[in-house]
Amino acid sequence: MQALYAQLLVGLINGSFYALLSLGLAVIFGMLNIINFAHGALYMMGAFVAYFLLNIGGISYWWALLLAPVIVGIFGMILERTMLQWLTGLDHLYGLLLTFGIALIVQGVFQNYFGSSGLPYSIPDQLRGGMNLGFMFLPIYRGWVVIFSLVVCFATWFLIEKTRLGAYLRAATENPTLVRAFGINVPRMITLTYGLGVGLAALAGVLSAPINQVRPLMGADLIIVVFAVVVIGGMGSIMGSIITGFALGVIEGLTKYFYPEASNTVVFVLMVLVLLVKPTGLTGRAA
Repeated sequence: MQALYAQLLVGLINGSFYALLSLGLAVIFGMLNIINFAHGALYMMGAFVAYFLLNIGGISYWWALLLAPVIVGIFGMILERTMLQWLTGLDHLYGLLLTFGIALIVQGVFQNYFGSSGLPYSIPDQLRGGMNLGFMFLPIYRGWVVIFSLVVCFATWFLIEKTRLGAYLRAATENPTLVRAFGINVPRMITLTYGLGVGLAALAGVLSAPINQVRPLMGADLIIVVFAVVVIGGMGSIMGSIITGFALGVIEGLTKYFYPEASNTVVFVLMVLVLLVKPTGLTGRAA
């Protein structure tokens, strides 16, 4: 049973990263209609920014949780202003190809300078050690990742779905001409939305750094699975991405316990089954 609980914990950890990354993808696609294939590379950049802040600037993990998403978010906003804004109104394939090219360039640059091996990032002192729950030993840092990810995910959902700012964002996507008539700067809102989605990816990278080490290809390992999560939850669905991300992480963990050979494919099998039954995803709506 301890092995089962350990795999459930691993599943929750992976689900936390799936949820944060798919949430950022859902925000970008739902608000901007851009399939952001650079998301994995920006997740990797978040981990590297945290690594640089600690080893060059002496800035702790806690500050990196705030600074890394802001720095990578600004980088994302520059990308949106200089490249992605010109794709407005074009087929989704153009955005996919452009962001795929950006991902290859970013990953290639980091791999050229840092190689493919992982760089260590230490767990902060406050989160070292673990707790004996009786039925399993829970590392404190891994419990923190799950709880913090849940808080961030639902805070983002509340911001977009339940606040006036979120209403402006949704309106700017659906009817930008009308929103401009009310004196709202639509291009700026679009840029900030892309920065928010990218910042969520960078935040996931910071959380992942002490667990998975900092590697140039860490995003490439996850991005395909995260896209599958978004498709299953429903393209552009905020809540669908959160629920599906955590659920698929747990399912993946259970599969590793009961049938390890299928653990790498179970997500894609579920994606095929969902698309056969409901092509818009579990919580997606038809266009």
